[in-house]
Amino acid sequence: MATDARAKFQNPDFRPDFHADLTVSTHDGLHFWQFMIAGSIAGCVEHMAMFPVDTVKTRMQALGSCPVKTGTVRQALKSILQSEGPSALYRGIGAMGLGAGPAHAVYFSVYETCKKRFSVGKPNNAAAHAASGVCATVASDAVFTPMDMVKQRLQLGNSGYKGVWDCVRRVMSEEGFGAFYASYRTTVLMNAPFTAVHFTTYEAAKRGLMEVSPDSVDDERLVVHATAGAAAGALAAAVTTPFDVVKTQLQCQGVCGCDRFKSGSIGDVVRTILNKDGYRGLMRGWIPRMLFHAPAAAICWSTYEAGKSFFQDFNQQKDTGTVT
Repeated sequence: MATDARAKFQNPDFRPDFHADLTVSTHDGLHFWQFMIAGSIAGCVEHMAMFPVDTVKTRMQALGSCPVKTGTVRQALKSILQSEGPSALYRGIGAMGLGAGPAHAVYFSVYETCKKRFSVGKPNNAAAHAASGVCATVASDAVFTPMDMVKQRLQLGNSGYKGVWDCVRRVMSEEGFGAFYASYRTTVLMNAPFTAVHFTTYEAAKRGLMEVSPDSVDDERLVVHATAGAAAGALAAAVTTPFDVVKTQLQCQGVCGCDRFKSGSIGDVVRTILNKDGYRGLMRGWIPRMLFHAPAAAICWSTYEAGKSFFQDFNQQKDTGTVT
């Protein structure tokens, strides 16, 4: 088998960049609700698995927060463990669970719907993938932002909140409903390019991996999705870190020593960060952000594609009358 594979790749007529019969379906024949369920499960699995890394990133990005005032991932993790113990890494995971499921259900279902509509018979259209990703993030961020704000406040060390509902109640009474969406504009400005880069890279990497060895695509489906997802997540995370720093500042303002911003504008936050920490302050937490998004995207895409595969088999069995 190894000899046959080697011969195939040494064949001068073999062209890895062209496969007339290899296409990526513009739509996978699933119902809207099936995309939502697959996306919801994928989002929950992704964020729950990587939550401790997200906590370290949040602590590093929240200037003035206690107890983390150091600049490396190792120091930040050590500081959290020594001062609060391992359980501190999971503070706010309840808020994440409440927000991630519905948000990712919206995220993937909107993406698949827009991809089908924008591709117009061209499944490898990178512009369609990017535009679909932007539409998906605008819709999902409207669902996720309030719980993301709660999650980030709980992740800070001495925030004073007893839990998810205590945080929601106090923010509502002390700061008003608008506080839940204080970072929405920044989140969209961050996630729009993040998602455009992410989906475009993912679709291109997946297609490239499939073209390298099309005969083994079915056998290596999980590896293909995981690898493409990891590459897409890491690249998108690195590019959009400055926006993520600004978002964290807006969501955590006034908590545990963090600055409070009168205007709440992106420019005001950026000026504050530059005055305190220079341009490097805009890249605070970029390492844990990449460490979060690379494996998180691999987990998310693998889970999502597995969910789609399950529903495809289910629909096929239903059509043939073999569903038990």
